[in-house]
Amino acid sequence: MTNITIGVLALQGAFYEHLRLLREAANILRPDLRGIWQFIEVRTVEELSKCDALIIPGGESTTMSLVASRSGLLEPLRDFVKVQRKPTWGTCAGLILLAESANRTKKGGQDLIGGLDVRVNRNYFGRQTESFEAPLDLHFLRTIDQNGQNGNSQSFNGIFIRAPIVERLLTVNEVEASNQTGNAEMVFAPSRAVTSEAAKKQSGQPVEVMATLSGRRDRHPELDRGAENEVGDIVAVRQGNVFGTSFHPELTRDSRIHTWWMEQIHQTLMT
Repeated sequence: MTNITIGVLALQGAFYEHLRLLREAANILRPDLRGIWQFIEVRTVEELSKCDALIIPGGESTTMSLVASRSGLLEPLRDFVKVQRKPTWGTCAGLILLAESANRTKKGGQDLIGGLDVRVNRNYFGRQTESFEAPLDLHFLRTIDQNGQNGNSQSFNGIFIRAPIVERLLTVNEVEASNQTGNAEMVFAPSRAVTSEAAKKQSGQPVEVMATLSGRRDRHPELDRGAENEVGDIVAVRQGNVFGTSFHPELTRDSRIHTWWMEQIHQTLMT
């Protein structure tokens, strides 16, 4: 079986913690999926070109985008995610960078990569001192436990540190018209043409809500209160093979999400 290389963007943030959990997950995958994985830190275009999939870790999204731009990685990252449509997962800051639109940005805004047709609200839960942990019911983990066995429904401990939420799922028309807005606090990812049929299939998938957190959205009455509000604060989404979480799985000792994501990568690459 061909080896699969997963890169972790290592410009800033919790990249080492992701690598640790990836290695743990590789040891509890079902036997036929073990021994085929390679994990690398990504700081250059050459390293990115070796990757079949990518994690953009938690950290400081503005700093990451600035370093990526200065190091010549920003456009290759957009090509990786939006044009080639390779499997990508962003946690916290990574989710912000993967969004097509971000609200409440710092003065001067920031560059986004894009890939998820959502608008995120940065630092929705407040300052560093307001960080918290909460149990999450993640339906997609119900068939995976820590030993790679089936049937586990244990909650996942979500760690939220200056975390964003997905405040709106964007329609195709909203994504296409996004750059025409005059809102100074909102930034948008530039559009990119998708050429291959496989990439079009992935980018054309609807956004799935993968996890919610109840009881906190009412603290921010100024937010757009669309239909998504009915399901609570959206803290994880997937669109095709691009995945984003508001919380930090990499800061736990629980490798279940990494295990699930690696299985998704294998399934995507083998079809």
